[in-house]
Amino acid sequence: MSAGDTHTHGSAEVAARVERRWATIAVIIVVGMALLAAFAGIHGATMPQPRVETTDPSRIHLSGEFVESNLGSVLEANGNVTVRAIGQQYSFTPACIVVPVDTPITMRATSADVVHGILIQGTNINTMLVPGYISEQLMRFTKTGDYLMPCQEFCSFGHEGMWGKVKVIDKADFANRAKGGGRLSCVGQ
Repeated sequence: MSAGDTHTHGSAEVAARVERRWATIAVIIVVGMALLAAFAGIHGATMPQPRVETTDPSRIHLSGEFVESNLGSVLEANGNVTVRAIGQQYSFTPACIVVPVDTPITMRATSADVVHGILIQGTNINTMLVPGYISEQLMRFTKTGDYLMPCQEFCSFGHEGMWGKVKVIDKADFANRAKGGGRLSCVGQ
């Protein structure tokens, strides 16, 4: 055996040892991440939500917070805006929501029939509407414009046509529209 063979054999052992170490580290990382995911999933499933609001989906149009006359945007006494909406096959009511720019907005929504989703494109606003439960989403828009709002949960045939719109307007314009009281929407505009 020559000196070159010994050197090659020694290098192969070192390389194999280093590869085993890195493989061990990779396995430890994967197992650790799997354990973290399992813990988070079990913890989330066993811990109740801090606040769950329910409603009767068969009666939401008849009485309570989600009657038709209460849907849309309203300027609250503290200057914040509350939006109430319903998702139902295959539309949002109201189909066009009007809100002011640079204002805290609380969207309260529910579903009348199956699971729907609200995704406001160009933002991080994304929530599910589950029959019998009220979803509350806090939001604030920093610029005016129109934002598409598709249903992002498959809700049956016709789902692809379930779109809404959020129209963000100037604060003064919104305040002017809200002077008369009632609920605001941009349906038909």
